[in-house]
Amino acid sequence: MSYSDEVKVLLEAAGATEGTTVTLEADGRTYKGKIMPHHEFSAPDIVILKMKSGYNVGIRVDSDSKITVIEQPAPAVKKDAEVEEKKGLPTLVLIGTGGTIASYVDYRTGAVHPALSTSDMINAIPEIRDVANVRAKVLFSIFSENMDVAHWQELADCVAEEINNGADGVIIPHGTDTMGYTAAALSFMLGNVSKPVVLVGAQRSSDRPSSDASTNLMACARFCTQGKRAGVFVIMHDTQGDDSFAVHNGARVRKMHTSRRDAFKSINAEPVAHIDKDGKITFSCDGLPVSKEKVEAKTGMEKDVVLLQYFPGMDASVFESVIMNSKGVVFSGSGLGHVNSSLIPLVKKACDNGTVVVMTSQCLNGRTNMNVYNTGRDLISAGVISVLDMLPETAYVKLKWALANTSSAEEAKQLMQTPLVDEMSDRRLF
Repeated sequence: MSYSDEVKVLLEAAGATEGTTVTLEADGRTYKGKIMPHHEFSAPDIVILKMKSGYNVGIRVDSDSKITVIEQPAPAVKKDAEVEEKKGLPTLVLIGTGGTIASYVDYRTGAVHPALSTSDMINAIPEIRDVANVRAKVLFSIFSENMDVAHWQELADCVAEEINNGADGVIIPHGTDTMGYTAAALSFMLGNVSKPVVLVGAQRSSDRPSSDASTNLMACARFCTQGKRAGVFVIMHDTQGDDSFAVHNGARVRKMHTSRRDAFKSINAEPVAHIDKDGKITFSCDGLPVSKEKVEAKTGMEKDVVLLQYFPGMDASVFESVIMNSKGVVFSGSGLGHVNSSLIPLVKKACDNGTVVVMTSQCLNGRTNMNVYNTGRDLISAGVISVLDMLPETAYVKLKWALANTSSAEEAKQLMQTPLVDEMSDRRLF
């Protein structure tokens, strides 16, 4: 949606364009800031200013409003198309998928733009060039809630290709909302990957003074170049400040807060490592060292798998068609891994029909144990399997992968109950 004719006249009369610093008098108040781009979702009579605080304010203007230009924007400077590599430094590849972190601030206008080239992504954090030579590509530019199985598969193939072509590590800027799902998918698809593959996001956008985008990305670069640890990881702040970062196992991590910097937590496990403000890495567990082994991405995924959260009053008749038409079902059950006893006949019918039914717990912390109460034992008798302390979303992703990479339901069950990437453990640690 464009500006209204009235607003266009007002801006043109003042000589104000995108990036111009102005004072805007409207509705008895005076504002000072830079004019931001007018997006298609902005109302036609709204002018957006970036204030000195770093935040954006939308101001409704009319014929009585007044705009005065204070400063015109500096001429745009075209960024170099190529970034010169430094001899002796390791090579990292950034694979952009979208999300807050995969953007940069144009300080001529104050606007946030998606990073669409190598120089855009690297210029956002120039200090990264001191630790590595960085190549970048944008594979997708989507909101993380729009990520699906096809995106996971393409991403896994791209990561394998880059590592097999000599990358010493891969960093994947990703939207935070579904980053845990993607990390789990890559963990199983890439298996014993020989280099570090790190997903990273930002809780605060790059145009906010409290943004965590650049510090998170620098922590990833340091881990990839200094950690000497192979695997799929997620790196994010582990405090509200700027000086501490957690390295999470990609199959053990969950977003636990909508907006805090330290939203991501390792569940039923310690973080793999911590990184301090100086880049010092302290590991809390053993892991796979980096190697020169080639990577094979096993990207098969069964589409007919569902993740269902049990709730009191869950009606078998409502969910019968969903369960019976699925090749795999993951229940996020109550407590130790339970559902209402009225659901058990339906669950048995599905198991007898060849559906793999997996039980996890919506408690998240702790592990399932269906041997304690009668309901759990009845579920075992019906054919349900437990995956101990595996996260529900990790179990969902793993079951999709297991069904596509085995030849029978029984093989898939065995694979589900076998730890592959430290996604589960058989004893309670927390």
